[in-house]
Amino acid sequence: MSKNPTVVFVEPKKVVIEDREVPSPQIGEVLIKTRRTLISTGTELTILSGEFLPNSSWANYGRFPFVPGYDNIGEVVDVGPGVDRSRIGQRTATYGAHAQYVKSPVAAVRPIQRDTVPDDEATFFTIAEICMNGVRRGNVRWREAVAIFGLGLLGQLTVRFCRLAGARPVFAVDVADSRLRRLPNDPGIVPVNPLRDDLRTVVEKATRKRMADVAFEVTGDPRLIPGEFEVLRRQGRFVVLSSPRGITQFDFHTLCNSPSFTIVGAHNSSHPPCETLDNPWTNLRDAELFFDLVADGEVQLAPLISHREPYTEAPRLYEILMRDRSEAMGVVLEWTG
Repeated sequence: MSKNPTVVFVEPKKVVIEDREVPSPQIGEVLIKTRRTLISTGTELTILSGEFLPNSSWANYGRFPFVPGYDNIGEVVDVGPGVDRSRIGQRTATYGAHAQYVKSPVAAVRPIQRDTVPDDEATFFTIAEICMNGVRRGNVRWREAVAIFGLGLLGQLTVRFCRLAGARPVFAVDVADSRLRRLPNDPGIVPVNPLRDDLRTVVEKATRKRMADVAFEVTGDPRLIPGEFEVLRRQGRFVVLSSPRGITQFDFHTLCNSPSFTIVGAHNSSHPPCETLDNPWTNLRDAELFFDLVADGEVQLAPLISHREPYTEAPRLYEILMRDRSEAMGVVLEWTG
C-alpha cells in the first residue's frame, strides 16, 4: 500500500502515480491529509503537453518530472515546531499538489470555517481567487457591460463574479454549447456562440450601441486576442485573465492608442502580499469571501463539476483531457472520505 500516492508528470503527455514519502512538517508548517483536489484543465494541461516556447514563462514550470496541482482540500493531521496543535483536525485549502499528503506553511493555509461548504466545491478556491482578483483589477462597476471570452472554469466564475459586482449585461462567449449550458439562468447573462451569433450585433443591441465597458480574455489562445477588442467602447478596459500560450501579433495603434483602451494584466500573483487600507484583498481574504459565498448559496458550483473520480484514475483522466477537454469543466479527484 502506498505511503503517499502522488500524481507525477514524468515526461510530456505521460502521467503516473508514484509512491513517495509522507512529508514531515518543519518549523511553521502543517501536514495535511488530502480529501479532494481539482485538476486545472488550463495550466496543468499546458504543462503536460510540453507545447510551449522554450523561452516563455511556461518553461519555468515545464521541467519534468513535474508534480502538478494547486487546488487541495484536506485536514491537518500534524504540525511542525512552533505551530499550535489546536490546528490538528482543521479543514483547510492550500496550493498543495495532487497527493495523499502535502505540507504547507501556516501562513499559506486557508481555513474553511463554514461547515456547509462541500469539499468538492471548496476545490475551486484557487480559481475563485484568480477571478476575484481579475474582476477587481478590471475595476468592474455596477451596471457596466462586460464581455467574457472563454467559458472554462476561469470564465464561468468570472461571469458569476461580474454579476455579483453588479455588471449587466454580461456577455458570456464560447464556441462550445456545452459550456454555454453551464451558465446560470440569469437575465443579466447573455450567452453567445460566435460560430452561430454575430457577437458585435448582439453587444450593440443589448447595450443600445454603447458596447462593452470591459472585456476579459480567458481563452488562452493568442490568435483570438486581437478580435476580442472589437466589442469594447472607446476607453474601455481589456483584462488578460488567461495565460496565453504563445505570441500575439498586436497593432498597438489600432488596438490600444487610437481607441485609448486600458490593457490590464491580472495574474494571481498580483494579489497584494498583505492587507493594507488601500487594498486588503489578499489571496486569503478572497478565499475567505469565496467560502462565504458558497456557504450562503450566492455562488453554486455543483453544476460545474463534470468529473469526480478516485485519484487512482488520474492517469486515465489526463489522457482523456489531453485528447478532448471540450466537455470537461470541474475535474475533481477523490482522495479520502
